Amino acid sequence: MKRRTRYLLTLAFTLPLYLTAQSPDPLLANVADKEALVLDGTWNYIVDPYHTGYRDSPRYDFPEYIDAKGNFVEYGFQAGNTLKVPGDWNTQRDELLYYENLLWYQRSFMAKKRDGKRYVLYFGAANYRADVYMNGEKLGSHEGGFTPFNFEVTDELKNGDNYLVVAVNNQRKEEYVPTLKTDWWNYGGLTRSVKLIELPDAYIRDYKLQLKKGGTDRLYGWVQLSDSIEQNITLEIPELKVKKQLSTDAKGHVDFELRAKPILWSPENPKLYDVLFQTETDTVTDRIGFRTIGVKGQKILLNGRPIFLKGISIHEEAPYGGGRVSTADQSRQLLEWAKELGCNYVRLAHYPHNEAMVRQAEEMGLMVWSEIPVYWNILWENGHSYRIAEQMLDEMITRDRNRANIIIWSVANETPKKEARTVFLKKLIDKTREMDPERLVSAALHEVRYDKTTHTKVIEDDLAEYVDILSVNNYCGWYQNSDCASLKWATAFKKPMIMSEFGGGALQGLYGKKDERWTEKFQAEIYRQHVQMFDGIGFLAGTSPWILKDFKSPLRMLPGIQDQWNRKGLISEEGIRKQAFFVLQGYYQSKE
Repeated sequence: MKRRTRYLLTLAFTLPLYLTAQSPDPLLANVADKEALVLDGTWNYIVDPYHTGYRDSPRYDFPEYIDAKGNFVEYGFQAGNTLKVPGDWNTQRDELLYYENLLWYQRSFMAKKRDGKRYVLYFGAANYRADVYMNGEKLGSHEGGFTPFNFEVTDELKNGDNYLVVAVNNQRKEEYVPTLKTDWWNYGGLTRSVKLIELPDAYIRDYKLQLKKGGTDRLYGWVQLSDSIEQNITLEIPELKVKKQLSTDAKGHVDFELRAKPILWSPENPKLYDVLFQTETDTVTDRIGFRTIGVKGQKILLNGRPIFLKGISIHEEAPYGGGRVSTADQSRQLLEWAKELGCNYVRLAHYPHNEAMVRQAEEMGLMVWSEIPVYWNILWENGHSYRIAEQMLDEMITRDRNRANIIIWSVANETPKKEARTVFLKKLIDKTREMDPERLVSAALHEVRYDKTTHTKVIEDDLAEYVDILSVNNYCGWYQNSDCASLKWATAFKKPMIMSEFGGGALQGLYGKKDERWTEKFQAEIYRQHVQMFDGIGFLAGTSPWILKDFKSPLRMLPGIQDQWNRKGLISEEGIRKQAFFVLQGYYQSKE
């Protein structure tokens, strides 16, 4: 029996329901620290809108693994069609700009297997569904376009030439998460890095290390090995003079707690410590920061002190032009623009962004709101929709739980106020707190009651009872033509509020009067009025306006203005700052 199958069987009663025999293995943490053969670069591809590659079998049916002699063959990977990985297919080929269906990726690679080693095939993300095959054998499938997954391939990997095929399908379906309609481009493909990771026979699969809630002088956490075995583990944090001996139980797990007094991570001093976990067979290193985050009344507290979140929302789209972010330099450019604005916080919308971006933000002193794409109107009573949403939540938290800069997990954006939706999201909130009780939980609300007589918006959504922060998307002055500066806000919930979105559209370079829609002055005026409005919201604890830069969206069709770009960015797709950029920058400077 294969090691992977045996491991899945031992956990059959503890893993989530979405894990089946064809599901990925438990997620490997901190892949950046692992010895790996990076499989990025040029891949062959076949466009397959009729799903011909599947034929009547779940196994693909291309000529590389059938005897083509004497047979009529119409498909093949070696015809010269290539795509870059990581990357979306939409922006690499003009004919694929609108393509939403099945596409087959293929590449060969040489591997040198070593005795006593195990091998894991890791995908940073594939949008939306991926079926993975190695040397003709199906490894399994993954659903969800923005979270990582991996398969152990020790048995399938050959010493020498190997043949990897991945079927990626970005078709939108009603029961998917997100569902049929979104306000961003549905970039398909292997959008993040692919790696073949070499590991020892027994390795550290996952771990957690952070400050224990309620103080700043005790660290706690846990370590989970790959197998149900007992091993000794040494935990070291040299700068804190920490060296602690741990021993796993028969399930390969150990909880621990220790005394230490770290310098706390903050935007002003994003302090990270070198951390080492070492077993008899494996060594893992990481850079981890320590901080506290909480709420008290209507304030957000970082390291015990009130903080105002000066933020901006960001899509994971390349800073210049369109396309999914595919390099660390692109991520850093987006974050550097946020820093130029004066931000101490970024809302990474509306899905988990790549791991490099989260780690770069941590090094740069930027706090992060990270969310799953439960967006607009999901099928709230559909079991599959919920399972996939919870799976993505699990994968997001598992990947990033040791990042000090993530302060908010968000479970949804702009969902309609209805009972089934509240039940759905309450389950996700409970799951979030079960996995990570130390961080704050929120969701961007949209349906807020407006009282015309008092010109007041009242936050009374049922979901507000369950979240730590009242996050509200408000487009006064854009979708609602009213005086924003004098707009008041009220709520019966004694919680802090983040205005998680606000703003309006402008075509960069279109000048005119401040009452002329689509001009830079119109957008800047919306920002000026919001800044005035903020002074009257006593429970406002932060803002993350929409959005850093213009991004592609099939919803935005106005010729000569939008041309399939959402124009609410403070920066154009060519990197040019609009007037509103400097209005927000001035406001954040005043908050210092």
